Amino acid sequence: MDNKFFTFIKPYLSLIDNGSLYRKPFSWLYILFAIINLILPIYIFYQALDNNIFDAKAKFIIVFLLVWLIIAFASWVGFQIWWDRKSKVISRSVVGDEFMATPVFSHLIQTLGEWIGSWIGIVGFGFALLSTIILGDEGHYLSQQFGFGFMETGFLYIILMPIYGFLIIVATRFLAEQFRALASIANNTKKN
Repeated sequence: MDNKFFTFIKPYLSLIDNGSLYRKPFSWLYILFAIINLILPIYIFYQALDNNIFDAKAKFIIVFLLVWLIIAFASWVGFQIWWDRKSKVISRSVVGDEFMATPVFSHLIQTLGEWIGSWIGIVGFGFALLSTIILGDEGHYLSQQFGFGFMETGFLYIILMPIYGFLIIVATRFLAEQFRALASIANNTKKN
């Protein structure tokens, strides 16, 4: 039964079986997330302009500009995380492994955690610090202007935001390592 009727999708099945179907699209997804990180500060600035941020009191404008610079920095860090990890996701599984999607998906979980944790640690700390020192109790107005309902002001959040970011990074890394360990054990058991 070696005719085209029965073997037409063999190249497609080969992509699924050797893991290329998983690794390549995930690297493209990482590139997309990297590009989104570059666009995000521009979008936030546009939204602030649309909400007439420059019609606010001077102290709101100053804090907005400083926080926007922090967001631009955090987005640059996020871009670098995704850009660096795009090449590493391709090497997460190798041809011959029976469990190929699990390591790739666990790498996505790990990278998402690194990105979100870094972003919350950097932007959350910077926002809490600047809004607490300069705006005081009025800091929640700027949080609404940015659309960051989760950002809070106060000295407690100056301390908590970097801790939250760190815990997110550690928790997602732990989860990703558990998935990879299971896949590695399963793949090594099959080979022996």
